[in-house]
Amino acid sequence: MPDWSPSDYLRFTDERSRPFAELLARVPGTPRSVLDLGCGPGHLAAMLRRRWPGADVVGLDASPAMIDAARTADPDGRYVLGDLRDLAAGRPPTGVPSRPDLVISNATLQWVPDHRDLLPALAGLARETFAFSVPGNQDAPSHRLLREVAARGSYADAVGPVPRRAVGDPADYLEILAGPGRAVDAWETTYTHVLPGEDPVLRWISATGAQPVLQALEAHDADHGTTLREQFDAEYGAALRRAYPRQPYGTPLAFRRVFVVVTTG
Repeated sequence: MPDWSPSDYLRFTDERSRPFAELLARVPGTPRSVLDLGCGPGHLAAMLRRRWPGADVVGLDASPAMIDAARTADPDGRYVLGDLRDLAAGRPPTGVPSRPDLVISNATLQWVPDHRDLLPALAGLARETFAFSVPGNQDAPSHRLLREVAARGSYADAVGPVPRRAVGDPADYLEILAGPGRAVDAWETTYTHVLPGEDPVLRWISATGAQPVLQALEAHDADHGTTLREQFDAEYGAALRRAYPRQPYGTPLAFRRVFVVVTTG
């Protein structure tokens, strides 16, 4: 992927932030240092500071656009450009604390190939607590339709296979992370977000899960003078409207999340 769009991501700030607030509520203690993996545009740093006013909070993200947006919106914060895979491999980017009390991540690990293999190392970085949430909606209509439409005709030629991201269930993460001296709290929640406006599910997923497909189509259009992105939006948007019919009060979107909190000691 070329990069993310912070402005698109922040269209549904309240809905995207709610799981993070509920994850924080289950983190015990008073950490003095916090590392936020996949911090995005920095919009969640304020929640960390409100919960633990005295903590040193550092955000890490692999997206230059997201880090630039975070530094602009929160000039007093600390944000580092880097890949969490390097961190798990023992190569922490400059500016990242070596043993933070809390390592936390919101809706990031699902983007990392074979992220489950990295979890023991990431948990081992935390002096006290490792906490994360990942979307568990890979089989929801929004994602199934994304894969189905992208596999059609000229879209498939431009995009290639769209993977089903292998996010685990709570029991999977419990099995990976449980061990002597560790307590693992793993659970799931399905939210029913009510989204406003026209084609809100398309706007929602276009900023996150559909980004690799859309960027591949845009690159093809730029190289070949085609209009695949526009055609895809129309075809995929129509399929989403059928799957998520608009109601008088808005468009309901069921969104499943998986949460894990690992404490040591």
